[in-house]
Amino acid sequence: MTERLQISVGSVALRGGDSFFLIAGPCVIESDEHVLQMARAIKEIAGRVGVPLIFKASFDKANRTSIHSYRGPGLEKGLEALRRVKEETGLPILTDIHEPWQAAPVAKVCDVLQIPAFLSRQTDLLVAAGRTGAVVNIKKGQFVSPQEVSHAIEKVRSTGNERIVLTERGSSFGYNNLVVDMRSLPTLRKLGYPVVLDVTHSVQLPGGAGNASGGQPEFIEPLARAGVGAGLDGLFMEVHDNPAAALSDGSNALPLGQLEPLLTRLIAIDRVVRPWL
Repeated sequence: MTERLQISVGSVALRGGDSFFLIAGPCVIESDEHVLQMARAIKEIAGRVGVPLIFKASFDKANRTSIHSYRGPGLEKGLEALRRVKEETGLPILTDIHEPWQAAPVAKVCDVLQIPAFLSRQTDLLVAAGRTGAVVNIKKGQFVSPQEVSHAIEKVRSTGNERIVLTERGSSFGYNNLVVDMRSLPTLRKLGYPVVLDVTHSVQLPGGAGNASGGQPEFIEPLARAGVGAGLDGLFMEVHDNPAAALSDGSNALPLGQLEPLLTRLIAIDRVVRPWL
């Protein structure tokens, strides 16, 4: 597959737009009020800088390190919260699914179904997501080469769904560490689908905090600058107004107050690179 498909989610062009698009939001739904507050704040920032936005938040983090960690409100309450965000902000919504049966009900509310990196080889999950007709964001497994992502693509395409996005989120490097090989971005682009770099999970230290994952948020901006310079279609960032108090992945989240200046700097790089993409 080498033809570069044009895919849109609502008014957001996932390829061929005037700038990269942004997928951003908190890791998990912490409350109805918080998720709506975050959506409104990020929408305002994205609007000011002119970056198309897809809002993200999870109703269940089924891959948490510890059984004692907060997972989210669950499917029913989570979808109701995301439905409210969509209705009140008009933003397209992304959330992840972990089991095949979740695909159909989630697709009734959300525009993009995300396949978690740990589950990116799960055939039944990929097929169920594809059958909904929604956009499917496949996060490249930490254990998978960019070339091998073609197999996950074929599983979704077997349903007749070509609305696919590919996300790089780092590769395992020994224990409790991830690295991003920037060669992955042009390699994934050759597969023909929009390519996203997740710059917050890529600075995660999986299991590095004992009963939870640690992180190195000081490297979010260097990775984002490098990714935009290498050429990509979108950026994925988990953003929180108070990362120290976040119920999931606060150690690798971007503080909300840093989002606008970071996007402004990234747009400057993107304007130089985009004509050659």
